[in-house]
Amino acid sequence: MTSTTDLSPRALFDLHGLEFVDLFDDLEFAWEALRRLPDWLKAHVRSEIRGEVAEGAFVAKTGVFVAEGAVIEPTAYVTGPTILGPGTVVRHGAYVRGNVLCGQRCVIGHTTEAKGAILLDGAKAPHFAYVGDSILGRDVNLGAGTKLSNLKMIGKTVTVRCGDRVIDTGLRKFGAVIGDGGETGCNSVLSPGVVLGKGCLVYPCMHVRGYHPAGTILKLRQREEPVARR
Repeated sequence: MTSTTDLSPRALFDLHGLEFVDLFDDLEFAWEALRRLPDWLKAHVRSEIRGEVAEGAFVAKTGVFVAEGAVIEPTAYVTGPTILGPGTVVRHGAYVRGNVLCGQRCVIGHTTEAKGAILLDGAKAPHFAYVGDSILGRDVNLGAGTKLSNLKMIGKTVTVRCGDRVIDTGLRKFGAVIGDGGETGCNSVLSPGVVLGKGCLVYPCMHVRGYHPAGTILKLRQREEPVARR
């Protein structure tokens, strides 16, 4: 990996036909869209519910747009500014903390928390996930218990390590960018500043750092030692 590695939105996502493609215009690095997100949402969000909000769900009266065909299940909690695109489902017990933009057919699942996040069409965080200040590409799927950690413990801005290159994002909070078709296994943890190219796979229980190019499989090998019970 050299300094010419492309970390732009167009390298990581298929932007064709994306309703909010302008959010990614003229960006060198995909994560820069997170800096734009709050102002973009303020300019575009409408306080309107066209989809289904089940009894027992909480949806803020202002700053939340629920598109036709979207569903918010009982006990989900949604604050704004938030846009939930057509066919998106926010499941039982989910917490949408605001500054969240979902495209079509996304899933924010049971006990999943999302804030400062962009989910492209078909992206799913179905079970027990944390999606903080992160971008999920088209058809990304997070395995149960996946955590996209977004804050460095040492109080500095988040960097992205790409081979021998270290890029300071200038963001105090930044989780991960996962390219189209990426998948994480159950209980995986992505440290702040992870960027995965298209189609990357992460084994269960992995701790991932830095940049990994498209098509990478990140494996965790454990040695099992069956012994007779005494």
